Amino acid sequence: MKFVKITFFVGILFLLAMSYTSLPSTIVRNDFKKYYDKYGVDGSFVMYDQKNDRYTIYNQDQRYKPFTPTSTFKICNSLVSLETGVVKDENVIFKWDGQERAMKAWNQATDMRNAFRNSTVWYYQELARRIGEDRMKKWLTKANYGNADITGPIDAFWLSGNLRITPDQQINFLRRLHDNKLPFSQRSMDIVKDIMIVNDTLGTVTRAKPGAGKQGKQYVGWYVGYVTIKDNVYYFSNCIQSMEKREDFGKARFEILNDILADLKVY
Repeated sequence: MKFVKITFFVGILFLLAMSYTSLPSTIVRNDFKKYYDKYGVDGSFVMYDQKNDRYTIYNQDQRYKPFTPTSTFKICNSLVSLETGVVKDENVIFKWDGQERAMKAWNQATDMRNAFRNSTVWYYQELARRIGEDRMKKWLTKANYGNADITGPIDAFWLSGNLRITPDQQINFLRRLHDNKLPFSQRSMDIVKDIMIVNDTLGTVTRAKPGAGKQGKQYVGWYVGYVTIKDNVYYFSNCIQSMEKREDFGKARFEILNDILADLKVY
């Protein structure tokens, strides 16, 4: 009996040790502040290196801080739209309503592929209306997307409503998409992965989505996605904030991310 107890105790210690050593390592890069200072913004960077099971982080305080997802929600909105049959594929065209909007690319009929690329707000608002509140809530909960709170207009809850997501949750969602572990069909995930491609050069493929909007009095900008190379995948989240509307705010999302990935020699 004494031997059994000792063996059991040793086994528990072994399992605890294994679970501890399996946790991803984390590197904090405070020196990345210079990239944000260059544009006069606050923000955070989170990257997960799949091959080395390692996080690289700037501004730990924001890793688990919730922000409005703005147009990064188009990744999830596309998946739900395909899964519910609101659109049969990425080529379904919606007619333009004739209302002139700020971006020229928005003032025409468009399909989901181009609406994703051009971040055409009205197209995704129409998708959300067709999905409806019940189905949208069901799928966001099932997919564990952010806080899954769709309070607010059904066609704006990710812009001006209560939906929130943290940088860490962005990374987690992208990892599950890449690994086909989201609760959507393989077909839906494959289509979304395809429309997410922003660059495909010599075996290096970048899938990403930017977003920008306001959360209270604060401007929030995102650039999230992942880079696939021959033997690795790097998932990234860059979230910037400013209390003033800076002229280069939109550009900053991309430039900061590119500077950091170049610093890390991802590409």
